[in-house]
Amino acid sequence: MLSCQNWPVGICTWSLGNDITVLEQAMIASGMTHLHLSLDPALSADNRDYLNSIEKNQWQPTASMIGFSQEDYSTLETIKKTGGIVPDQHWVKNKEKILQAIELTASLNIKFLTFHFGFIENSDDELREKVRFLADVAEQNNIMILMESGQESAESLKDFLVKLSHPALGVNFDPANMILYDKGDPVSALETLTPWVKHIHIKDARRSAVAGQWGEEVPWGDGDCDNYEFLKTLNRIGYQGALAIEREAGSKRLEDIQHAALSLSQFSF
Repeated sequence: MLSCQNWPVGICTWSLGNDITVLEQAMIASGMTHLHLSLDPALSADNRDYLNSIEKNQWQPTASMIGFSQEDYSTLETIKKTGGIVPDQHWVKNKEKILQAIELTASLNIKFLTFHFGFIENSDDELREKVRFLADVAEQNNIMILMESGQESAESLKDFLVKLSHPALGVNFDPANMILYDKGDPVSALETLTPWVKHIHIKDARRSAVAGQWGEEVPWGDGDCDNYEFLKTLNRIGYQGALAIEREAGSKRLEDIQHAALSLSQFSF
């Protein structure tokens, strides 16, 4: 098992697409055995081979993940309109997918299901009721739903979670998303959200110089996140979960993931 301090280090499977052969190469080359597992390939078709390969290789998913077909990441404005479970016109379809994902996550003995909820700043009672309904179902299945961070400030996310006060809700913290969406400093955001942080993405980014435009995702260590301070803060707050390397941009994703894995394995305080 590859680890950083006492934290297992894994790969976000969607970083390498849905080709199990490529994922196997990455896992072997890096020495990793843990995954943040996308359920999209398994839910979009009768694709047992995908899940069978996970079991055959004895990889250990630390969380599952789903996305939504209506999401448009072209610009910050398009994702604000289309992201997550906020758009009412897609709620029925997305609710059904989430319920299937909860059931599958539980059947795979995975503790956490993660996804972007959408832009929740200025959220209303209707959105909170959607989330409460999903969290109730998750609790009944003995799993937690983790909100992917970054599309709102840490304070807004904290306020949302405090108001709901649901034991089946937590946070999958992505430091790069705080930079990509220009929603604040990742380290201070981590401290704000400490009670809810159950899972971590290892990803880096540079802020855009133009307000309202995307930042740029870059290889881990090349961006604006103070990664040394970030990992020190994880240690200080007593984080006990996994670190999942995510790389969603660039032409050398496998190399970038392996570089991040090596850097993490050599990290010391």
